[in-house]
Amino acid sequence: MIWARVVEAWGLAAGLQLVLWLVQQRTKNAGIVDVGWAASFTLVVALFAWRASAPLDAWLPIAIVVVVWSLRLAGYLVARGAARAPEEGRYVDLRERWGPRASARFFVFFQAQAALTAVLSTAFVVPFVAEPTSDLRFVGMALSVIGIAGEALADAQLRRFKKTSRGVCDVGLWSWSRHPNYFFEWCVWIGYAVYCLAFGAAGLIAIVPQAIILGSIMGVTGIPPTEAQAIRSKGDAYRDYQKRVSRFVPRPPKRA
Repeated sequence: MIWARVVEAWGLAAGLQLVLWLVQQRTKNAGIVDVGWAASFTLVVALFAWRASAPLDAWLPIAIVVVVWSLRLAGYLVARGAARAPEEGRYVDLRERWGPRASARFFVFFQAQAALTAVLSTAFVVPFVAEPTSDLRFVGMALSVIGIAGEALADAQLRRFKKTSRGVCDVGLWSWSRHPNYFFEWCVWIGYAVYCLAFGAAGLIAIVPQAIILGSIMGVTGIPPTEAQAIRSKGDAYRDYQKRVSRFVPRPPKRA
């Protein structure tokens, strides 16, 4: 039953990304894929809730948390201009690199995001089809709530800093971690995993998504390209920041 729900989630996400791909065919702005990816989790939760076979109190808490996380992230991306012109630099680069094959390759790219949504939905599908065997789910929910709040605070601090300064943001949470938004994002997914572990052996499947998120943050689309761009744009100021402030896990900065 778990895998049937995941396949259904894939179909739903694929349909959404197909529509968004058609939109970007007209607008030539692929940034909408990020908004769609974030929002797709709300649709997946709605699907899981509609098809749920478990008691309401087993899945409602995590459903609320996932929807809040999903809509907050989608709203943040929209506010940052992800779906508006001009197109984000990384997508401009892809469009130029792919040339006449850009349309077909963006289709594959959009559908890859749908597949990722389905894979990551295993982080919270179990409570919709099983009953809890312990109260560990409340610990998981607390971790996810802390993660959402921390990520929102980090985003707000960065946005406020950028309005008044053009240097390296090293205030608030950013003085303890170079990437507090990524750290708290990971906390959200750790919370999902802990929540699902309250459902016995079936909940072990939720460990995989948080590992994927951590791997992506640490080695693929998260920290490495973000820091490379920061060094290009801020130079020695960012290198000094790297020496003083923790890369990921928040901790007191080193003294200059």
